[in-house]
Amino acid sequence: MKVLKDILYRVAMEAVTGNTAVTVNRIQFDSRKVELNDVFVAIHGSVADGHQYIKKAVDQGALAVVCEELPKEIINGVTYVQVENSQVALAYMAANYFDNPSEKMQLVGVTGTNGKTTIATLLYELFSKAGFKVGLISTVNVKIGEASYDAVRTTPDSVTINSYLKQMNDAGVEFCFMEVSSHGIAQHRTTALQFKGGIFTNLSHDHLDYHKDFKEYRDVKKRFFDELPTSAFALTNADDKNGPVMLQNTKAQKYTYALKSYADYQAQILENNFTGLLLKLNDQEVWTKLIGTFNAYNVTAIYAAAELLGLQPIETLKIISSLTSVNGRFQYLISEKQKITAIVDYAHTPDALKNVLETINAIRTKNEKLITVVGCGGDRDKTKRPKMGHIASALSTDVVFTSDNPRTENPDKIIEDVEAGVEPQNFKKTLSVTSRKQAIKTACQMAGEGDIILIAGKGHETYQEINGERSDFDDLKIVKDFLKQLEK
Repeated sequence: MKVLKDILYRVAMEAVTGNTAVTVNRIQFDSRKVELNDVFVAIHGSVADGHQYIKKAVDQGALAVVCEELPKEIINGVTYVQVENSQVALAYMAANYFDNPSEKMQLVGVTGTNGKTTIATLLYELFSKAGFKVGLISTVNVKIGEASYDAVRTTPDSVTINSYLKQMNDAGVEFCFMEVSSHGIAQHRTTALQFKGGIFTNLSHDHLDYHKDFKEYRDVKKRFFDELPTSAFALTNADDKNGPVMLQNTKAQKYTYALKSYADYQAQILENNFTGLLLKLNDQEVWTKLIGTFNAYNVTAIYAAAELLGLQPIETLKIISSLTSVNGRFQYLISEKQKITAIVDYAHTPDALKNVLETINAIRTKNEKLITVVGCGGDRDKTKRPKMGHIASALSTDVVFTSDNPRTENPDKIIEDVEAGVEPQNFKKTLSVTSRKQAIKTACQMAGEGDIILIAGKGHETYQEINGERSDFDDLKIVKDFLKQLEK
C-alpha cells in the first residue's frame, strides 16, 4: 500500500480532482486486472484506448484514475489526475511505487537492432563469474541472481521492470544488464530508470511496422542516449554509421568500440573458425568460444563495458575465454556419422541474416553445401521480407523458404513476399515448404557429408505461433532428431 501523492512524485500533473493523500493498493494499466483500492492509469494504446475503460476500472474498485483526458462522469470518492502523457506518468509512478530500485544498483541498458540479447546475457555471465550478484532482463529470460523466469517481451512494461528491479534489490543484486527495445523507449517503459550506462550495437532494417520510417526508428534509439545522466557512460559501435549519431546529444561520458574504425576499444580478428575466435583487444590477445565477426563486436562491447564498470582487463579477458554462446544465437551441433553441421540462430532481420551467412561462408571451405531454412514472422514489418529472400538466396547454396511465426497471416502469402526478393539467377537454388518442421526435414535430407544447415529466425523460441495459438516447436531439437533418424 502506498500514498497516492508519494507515487505521483515527479509526475507532471495538469489537473487534480479529489484527494491525493489516499492510500492505494497497486498500479494497474489493464482495466481487467483492477481490484479494490487500485490506481488505474489510462493509456492510449496501439490496439485499445484505456480511457474507454475508466468507468469499468472504477466499478471494479479503482480508488484513483490517472489519465490524459478527464472523463465526463466524475464519481465522488474517486481521485482523478490529469497528465500530459500517461505512459510517462506510469513510468514515474512505477519507479516510485517500488522505491526507485534502479538507483540502488548499476543498471546498464543495451540497445540496437542485433546483438542486444547476446551482449546483455554475456555481461550477466561475465559479472556472475567475477563473483557479483547480477540481474538480467532480456528477450530470452529474466534472471535475478540464480533464479530464472521466462520473458514475455524484450522490454517489459514499467511496472514489471520496476517489480523485477525491486526483487533484485531484495536479493542483493549489484549489477543488472537489460535489453532496451525501440518499442520500450517509444512507450517510455524505461523512463524514470537510473542507468549507469548504455550500449549501442548497430542499426538495420527492423520494426518498420511500428515506426513510420528508418529515421524515426533511429531517433527513438538515440533518445535512450539523450536521456542518460552525466554520471553514466554511453558506449557505441563506431563502425556503424549510426553509432556517432547516438552520442550527439548525450550528457553521458562517451566511449566507442570498433573493429575497423579508430575507437577507445579496438579489436582485431586474428583467427576465425567453427571452434571460436582469436582476438586482439586493445593489444591483449584472447581466445573465445564465440564464433563470427558479429561476435567479435559483441565481445569487444562486453570487454569495454566491464572496464567502464570497474573490472580489471586481465580478469575480464580470463572470463571471456570461458564464455559460451547464448541460447539460440549461433548454437550448433554436428551429426555423429556424416558430420553435418546444423546451426540455429535468431537472425530475423536482413542484417542479422547477412552477418550469420557471411560468417559461415568465411569459415567454410566451399566444398560443403550451405543450406538455409528461413522465413519471416506474420503481422510484422513486411518490407524486410524480400530483403531476407534476396540475402538468403544470394549467400546460400540452397534455400528452403518456410514459415516462422505466421501469427494471423497466411503463411503462404508471407513466403511469396520473401520469394519476391530472389534474383532470377538464384531461383533454381530455392524451394518453399510451408510447414517449418517439414522444411527442416527437407534440409536434412538435402545435406550430405560435411554440409552445413542454417535454421534462421526463431533461435531460442521453443514455440510456433499460428492463428493466435502457440504450439511446442524447438528448431534445435527438431533438427537434432531428424539428423539422428537419417543416420540410422
